[in-house]
Amino acid sequence: MPVCNIPSLKTYYLYSTNDYYLYHTRLFMTEREYNECVTQYADNVYRFILKNLRHEEDARDVVQTAFEKMWRNRDEVDAAKSKSYLFTVAYHQMIDHIRKVKRIQLREEFGEELKVDNKQANNLKKILNEALQRLNETQRSLVLLKDYEGYNYEEIGQIMNLNPSQVKVYLHRARVQLKEYLVKMENVI
Repeated sequence: MPVCNIPSLKTYYLYSTNDYYLYHTRLFMTEREYNECVTQYADNVYRFILKNLRHEEDARDVVQTAFEKMWRNRDEVDAAKSKSYLFTVAYHQMIDHIRKVKRIQLREEFGEELKVDNKQANNLKKILNEALQRLNETQRSLVLLKDYEGYNYEEIGQIMNLNPSQVKVYLHRARVQLKEYLVKMENVI
């Protein structure tokens, strides 16, 4: 009986009456592939989480936990889809973290609307960050995944458990909110 010699495949034999059946299962992420994933995507994931949380230590914790989960589940993670898996896990960890923080902290009431003063008007990056922070968590994540990280609608849908149509609609609404905020006279540079 022929045996498959592809290194990324395991071969299992099942005995049934007088016949052998050959089953192949993919060996997923190896230690080397995991290390390559860390090297390749750690900065991107950290940047994505930091943009949402705006707290370095919390972002590091979330990213660390995401990589830890990927390591524990490496036998189930397809190395070719490791980036998507990693962003999905990190996104869900971030949502869990946000919920936990909201439960711990006292909810502050919104005071006067934040206005951009003239000093900040000279710094486009600060204005864009403020505009992003005005979006809800889902909208902010959609904008960051699409416009900052370059994911397509299907990948974003997988990461955030949305269908591609929902992703398009929510992303459109987020961009409209950003546009409305950015074109207000007091926010114009």
